[in-house]
Amino acid sequence: MPSFLLKLTRVVLSHKLWAVFFLIFVFISFTYHKLYWGIWEDSENRFPTHGLSAESSCAHYVPSPLSTVGGPSPSAGNVFFVETSQQTAPSYLFSCSVESAARTHPASRVVVLMRGLDKKNTSLPKHWAFSLLSCFPNVEIRPLDLTELFSGTPLAQWYLQPQRHLEPHFFPVLSDACRIVLMWKFGGIYLDTDFIVLKNLQNLTNALGIQDHDVLNGAFLSFKPKHKFMELCIQDFVEDYNGWIWGHQGPELLSRVFKKWCSIRTIRSMSCQGVNALPPEAVYPVPWQDWKKLFEAVNASEFHKLLKNTYAVHIWNKLSHGTKLEIPSQALLAQLYSQFCPATYAKMKQDSEQLSRRAV
Repeated sequence: MPSFLLKLTRVVLSHKLWAVFFLIFVFISFTYHKLYWGIWEDSENRFPTHGLSAESSCAHYVPSPLSTVGGPSPSAGNVFFVETSQQTAPSYLFSCSVESAARTHPASRVVVLMRGLDKKNTSLPKHWAFSLLSCFPNVEIRPLDLTELFSGTPLAQWYLQPQRHLEPHFFPVLSDACRIVLMWKFGGIYLDTDFIVLKNLQNLTNALGIQDHDVLNGAFLSFKPKHKFMELCIQDFVEDYNGWIWGHQGPELLSRVFKKWCSIRTIRSMSCQGVNALPPEAVYPVPWQDWKKLFEAVNASEFHKLLKNTYAVHIWNKLSHGTKLEIPSQALLAQLYSQFCPATYAKMKQDSEQLSRRAV
């Protein structure tokens, strides 16, 4: 053995360049092997997580420290967001919704399902919002596979009917379908992408919010998996389907099922057979009729008074999306951005300053 080692040493010393090349080759091969198998292990998840680009540093986009200790706990329910259109360029509000949920739910996975993402491509499109959200270790952005999501439910056959895509409210109806199936299959929390989350929502179990008099809204849902109430919602979705009436598969569906569930005629803040109808101030503190108040200035005392009993604020993006928001300002919405999604707000402020300089 010593003789063999001596000969090997002489060979290595006489071929230094080749020895260095061989060692580099072994190192690269080992590194590639580890990365290759790491990628394949991740791809075995049911919904493969897309890779997140890092165009800018997290220190730049996330000015305040994150309250994330360790990784998300498997026991904490997921927080789901769904994008049923093909768009892959998130807005400021979309980014704020996810960021605010990630900050207030550090022990939960915040899962963003986007229909426009390619299941075969593990890289996300280059966009500032994806770079920003990559700074949050509990955020996962995944492709939305509707066929797989609806499988094993009555909605599987409904979705395959070709005339669905011709209906005037197809995307909102598709979103209505996704949220009730997600809650039934996996449980956790569902939020529309026009919410700004102020507090942790995990203690609101088997709950949904009252939008206004006698109407429940599904923009926020929190249920345990396989809950009977969600099962009844899925049944009603198919049996009483009408995709040509706005809201028939959403707020009206939830209101119909809740009234049957509780054997009541008028919905009010209540708990009925384990399902909680939350008062409007919980998640809909600004009524949709008063959405313009979001763009009006409020002082500090009014701001805190308004949000005293509020867990999240619905921004009513369908109505408010075309309204210009001054950054910075004392507008209610601007203050919500600043306090609950500071990284998104910093990006908004940066873009606003750049536009101002160009205009001069």
